[in-house]
Amino acid sequence: MSREGLNLSPNPRLSVRRAALDYWANEADRHGRFAATRALAQVLWEFVRDSTPARLRRRYGDADYDWDHRVNTTSAAVGWRDRLLGIFYSPYQPTEPELFRQMMSTVSEEVTRNGLDFPDFTFVDLGSGKGRTLLMASNYPFRRIVGVELLPALHEIARQNLAQYKNDQQRCFALESICGDATHYSLPEHPLVIYLFNPFPEAGLRRFTSNLKESLGTHPRPVYLLYHNPLLERVLEDALQKVAGTHQYSLLKSSSEFC
Repeated sequence: MSREGLNLSPNPRLSVRRAALDYWANEADRHGRFAATRALAQVLWEFVRDSTPARLRRRYGDADYDWDHRVNTTSAAVGWRDRLLGIFYSPYQPTEPELFRQMMSTVSEEVTRNGLDFPDFTFVDLGSGKGRTLLMASNYPFRRIVGVELLPALHEIARQNLAQYKNDQQRCFALESICGDATHYSLPEHPLVIYLFNPFPEAGLRRFTSNLKESLGTHPRPVYLLYHNPLLERVLEDALQKVAGTHQYSLLKSSSEFC
């Protein structure tokens, strides 16, 4: 596995205890200790509720994509430990294919309007999970497609999915999944389409935004960012400007000087 673009050592086994303590500390810094304790109790209770048979059936609700392409990308077959870690980092949830096509249509319009084309760009999914978005992005003629996933178990499933994926519509075959902390990922130095499905808590998104600003300052270039479920969009406004979107997603881009 290539580790190009990463500024970190190989990913250690993640600790549920450490993840819970970090979650509590971040909440305490922002809202105080009492609120942090209450928030931790709420997410643990939600984890228990999410472990019931009814919730399990719901997580199998988008299995049509997996059946059509013989891959494993639903949120159902995720072990309890990785689901619990997801509570503290970002719960795994695959993107719906129809919504992804809508988002990519918006990106295509913006890219074309600025005299560019998808072969100029690398597609980067930060928090790529089992790799469904990487597979869907391969239907577009990107220069390269890269996913960065924190949880080793999801990363391994993504690698298997990339290896066995078959689709007559596939137009990009340079696909890679990397295991590591996406907030420390060194972005490729050429034009980018970055995809975020709300993968970070606010502190993590601020680290990513700082890295993005530094990268753009060092290597000015066109960068488009698709933010699915844009709950923390305001954090990105320090580095990018919004050009389109709906209640489900936002499309932002680097300075008009480069796009």
